[in-house]
Amino acid sequence: MKRIYISGCGGMLGEAFYSLFNDVHKLRCTDIDLNDPWLSYCDVRDFGSYRKDVFGFSPDILIHLAALTDLEYCEDFPNEAYQTNTLAVENAVYIANELGIPLIYISTAGIFSGEKYSYDEWDTPDPINIYGRSKYMGERFVVENCEKYLVCRAGWMMGGFKKDKKFVGKILNQLSQDEILAVNDKEGTPTYTYDFARNVMLLLASEKWGVYNMVCMGEASRYDVAEEIIKLTGSKATLTAVDSYHFRKEYFAPRPPSERLECVKLYLRGLYYMRDWKICLNEYINQMK
Repeated sequence: MKRIYISGCGGMLGEAFYSLFNDVHKLRCTDIDLNDPWLSYCDVRDFGSYRKDVFGFSPDILIHLAALTDLEYCEDFPNEAYQTNTLAVENAVYIANELGIPLIYISTAGIFSGEKYSYDEWDTPDPINIYGRSKYMGERFVVENCEKYLVCRAGWMMGGFKKDKKFVGKILNQLSQDEILAVNDKEGTPTYTYDFARNVMLLLASEKWGVYNMVCMGEASRYDVAEEIIKLTGSKATLTAVDSYHFRKEYFAPRPPSERLECVKLYLRGLYYMRDWKICLNEYINQMK
């Protein structure tokens, strides 16, 4: 059993980490949104408060989940995006180094421009929006300054039930409508929160530090994911394919045409435990039922 501090644990990914890690480790889970009884308040943007809270728990591992992930909000409020996604990560690095413990940082497929078909761990990031740039600057600071770290890059996240504010959650909330629109010009690799958290746990046990892509098997367009949801739920809604231009006012932040990640390093090291995204989606929907 280890003592693990998890910041930014109030979201969909934090729920998965808590569910899996709490059975085998001693946890302190914090966030600024106290939406579960097992959460305590900590604002990671405030270095002094963050440091005091982490030091008070004296963890063996620091997991930094805190992030601002709304792309449009990041475009409108770039200073807040950098404060949360970059400077707060620098705070985590300083704290982890001072304690001499490993730092686990969650990055994203959104750090790439999307011009290539897919990206492995050795491709050079080239973000095209504020969210991607702020996350990449956080990732770079970890790699360049942290003494012992895991950077785990996620794809299109799904999971978390009521906390799912991403694409899958949005489609699930539209199933009672007559028609659902989904874009067919954006490709990616879905990532189930529970498989992701489980693979992080196994990677931690291996102590193979570094940067890893960590997504489910398979790839899909947004339309493909919506189509699978309709099939699994038996919804009578009609699914219509549109291009991204259709949602240009609501989703104005530029998005990479491809966010496909390849988990080459995990595979080569025999540490890839993610299942096919369709299997995970089926499990997720059955649990919701």
